[in-house]
Amino acid sequence: MAYQQLTLEERSMIYGFCKAGFSISKIANELNRHKSTISREIKRNTGKRGYRSKQADEMSKLRKKLAYKSVKWTFEVEKQIELLLKEKWSPEQISAYLKKQNGISISHQRIYQHVEFNKESGGDLHKHLRQSSKERRKKYGKKASKRGQIQNRVSIQERPVDVDERKECGHWEGDTIIGKNHKGAMITLVERKTGFTVIEKVKSKNSDLVAERIIDKMSKYKNKIKSITFDNGLEFAGHEIIAKKLKCDIYFADPYSSYQRGTNENTNGLIRQYFPKGSNFDIYTDSDVINVMNSLNDRPRKRLEFSTPSELFL
Repeated sequence: MAYQQLTLEERSMIYGFCKAGFSISKIANELNRHKSTISREIKRNTGKRGYRSKQADEMSKLRKKLAYKSVKWTFEVEKQIELLLKEKWSPEQISAYLKKQNGISISHQRIYQHVEFNKESGGDLHKHLRQSSKERRKKYGKKASKRGQIQNRVSIQERPVDVDERKECGHWEGDTIIGKNHKGAMITLVERKTGFTVIEKVKSKNSDLVAERIIDKMSKYKNKIKSITFDNGLEFAGHEIIAKKLKCDIYFADPYSSYQRGTNENTNGLIRQYFPKGSNFDIYTDSDVINVMNSLNDRPRKRLEFSTPSELFL
């Protein structure tokens, strides 16, 4: 059955149930809706004075209206985008600025595509990106066209909303970092709530090898794995065997949306302090990798009230 938007009447009932102290699951049962629908509704449409039905209905209608308020890519808009790029603005910042200041809805993905088209035509817009190296270009360059080759991938959009709230341990994010001349790689996996990090060195990004090493490395934590959200790299094409062996759900972030795996991206930055970009991974032993992993997991974190990831995870 096709999804239907919540009505004002349903929102009035949600307001009443919230006042009565009903849980999200109980509200969902009462309205015969999925609990993620209720969770998303409350999260998106709660104002400064809490969740109110009429206000929530107005906020939802306004959001829908803005979603369809798209402006064509005009010559003037293109020039404004290029000017901001040359000022070292990121495509995400430009997209948000255009929408807020001018009511223009152009996604940051579309801006990245323009940068790539400009580069192929001999332009230099790509040089103004903050991360213009090959490592960054995989987000919007030619390699992106291969991402659809991952079979039976499940989008992050289908991941339960509860995962975003970091209330329970067991939801992970995964990626790889690459060695010098694209030789060798390290698989990085981070638990979202505690920040507990697992690193595994591999000789290549072959999907079979990556799946094998993830299963072997993560088996010891099997009872603390409920889901893993991967980057769209082809090295994770073996996601189905990973899900089967570890008995967990696997999701994939949207292309060009590294912020959806923010914990993993930030952790990769910490790992790069030990294994800088351009490093030859062959010079590092398994012991070196384990030492770095332990250093990160034993480091007090401000967001954990200065507890360590190891303390909370183990």
